[in-house]
Amino acid sequence: MCVPHFVLGRSIGGICPFFPPARKQLAAGGMPFNTKPVVSGRSFWARSENPRWTGERRRDDLCGILFCPADPSMKTPLLVGIDVGTTSVKATLFDESGAALRTFADPYPMKRPAPGYAEQEPADWTNRVAAALAQLSDGLADGAAAGVGLTSQVNTHVFVGEDGAPLMPAITWQDGRAGVEAAELDAQVSLEERIGWWGAPLPIDASHPLARALWLKRHHPDLWGRTRWLMAPKDYCILNLTGEATADPMTAFGLIDQSLAYVSRLLDLVPGIAERLPPLRSFTQSAGRIRSGLPLADTPMVTGAMDAWAGLIGTGALRDDDCMYLSGTSEIVGLVSSTRHPAAGVVAFPTCEGITLHAGPTQAGGASLAWLSNLTGRAPSELSALVAQSDPHQPTPLFLPHLQGERAPIWDIGARGAFIGLDGSMGPADLTRAVFEGVASSVRWLLEALEASAGRPATSFSMAGGGAASDPWCQIRADMLGRPIRRLKTLDAGVLGAAILAGVGASCFSSIAEAADSLVVTDRLFEPDPSRRQRMDFLYGEYRALYAALKPLNAARATFSAW
Repeated sequence: MCVPHFVLGRSIGGICPFFPPARKQLAAGGMPFNTKPVVSGRSFWARSENPRWTGERRRDDLCGILFCPADPSMKTPLLVGIDVGTTSVKATLFDESGAALRTFADPYPMKRPAPGYAEQEPADWTNRVAAALAQLSDGLADGAAAGVGLTSQVNTHVFVGEDGAPLMPAITWQDGRAGVEAAELDAQVSLEERIGWWGAPLPIDASHPLARALWLKRHHPDLWGRTRWLMAPKDYCILNLTGEATADPMTAFGLIDQSLAYVSRLLDLVPGIAERLPPLRSFTQSAGRIRSGLPLADTPMVTGAMDAWAGLIGTGALRDDDCMYLSGTSEIVGLVSSTRHPAAGVVAFPTCEGITLHAGPTQAGGASLAWLSNLTGRAPSELSALVAQSDPHQPTPLFLPHLQGERAPIWDIGARGAFIGLDGSMGPADLTRAVFEGVASSVRWLLEALEASAGRPATSFSMAGGGAASDPWCQIRADMLGRPIRRLKTLDAGVLGAAILAGVGASCFSSIAEAADSLVVTDRLFEPDPSRRQRMDFLYGEYRALYAALKPLNAARATFSAW
């Protein structure tokens, strides 16, 4: 079987930025590397001149070099992890040491057809998942991949008909249309019930599946009548690939109790929803095999986990005191602790796979940087470079990253973003540093709630996600949180976590912990800078005070109608 070695980058102006490092990396690994690059438009590919290696062309604006030793006797179990995220489908083919052999990424749009709406087309997910499987499996021998795991964004819902087709665009986690229904349902659940079911006094908000179901039932009763399944993106994609309807308990969190079963009393609040929910299975339990005619046909799939739990597994944060930090569109932080002290605003998940996770998502992490990038016309990497070149002790504006409300720990859909402290001398570097510090402040607030819930402090973080690629941002986070941050080599922790679960399901590893110990690798450690401690404490105090001061102003603006 061919064991490929692949370096992936993105071409800029027809030049692959990763080509020289690729040569160095492959040569350092003892692999012959003698190629002639060919550039055509925005595509980059290479042919090997060494008879022991073969090359493969990449697609569109992705550049990369895929080399396979010609020795067919080389064998290793290969695993596929896929993440259906908020902005793109990402997928990777891993070997048993955690090396990324092939990588796929393809973005899709978020549609906002009305104020408060945020939708995606489910076909955008399934088409890209199929493309990922085709690209990752191209040229592999039958049976080379031991298993496929899938994870996805959570609190995004698709209403599926009897034929397995979506009845409408998916309602994403950013969508607030069901706010009225959420408030009605929330008023019917007592504090004692919340603590008993969820381990924390969590609200039913506009992203809750019950709120979405009630909204559809009221506003589109015809579609509700035709709904067979209410599904998360990963479960819809699994249905599309294998024909099996399944869900894991953590994706269904908010509908289950500490026993990992659906709560009848809760489901009774929306009659008809119980029969529209998929059956629950464990992370590593079989979800069938990929259907004939699709790439990697007959390869087993596992049920998988939602993004936060897949990311937890992909960071290797599985034992008490371990803490994960995932930086993507939003910031997700999780602290593992077997003790529980119910705290407002964060989730204390039921113990699952021997792990008790206290976690919470903010609303906008990378989304804040993307917004500033669009505003300034500068790429995120360019903005990050400006911060790296600037003086970290200069005054900067204060930024609230509440661009579409805020989630944990305050759960305020009416919160809005702000810059204060601007003056005419400030430019893109100052605004970017303010965004980095504002997002870090939001995580510090979240961390305080998590530590209260877990009854113990976080001592360090294992970090991944696209937002972790920025060195200055990682340093600012370490400074704001006052803890070391261990950035991982595989930034797509959800993808790696999905592959780990597939490996356990396929019996390549005896446990999730064993698989994580083999596949999770550290890239760099960021230590907090004591000289910035006073600055960070001051900014965090300002952050909390500004949110409180703007709350009545935001409420007034929300009710004003004479614009």
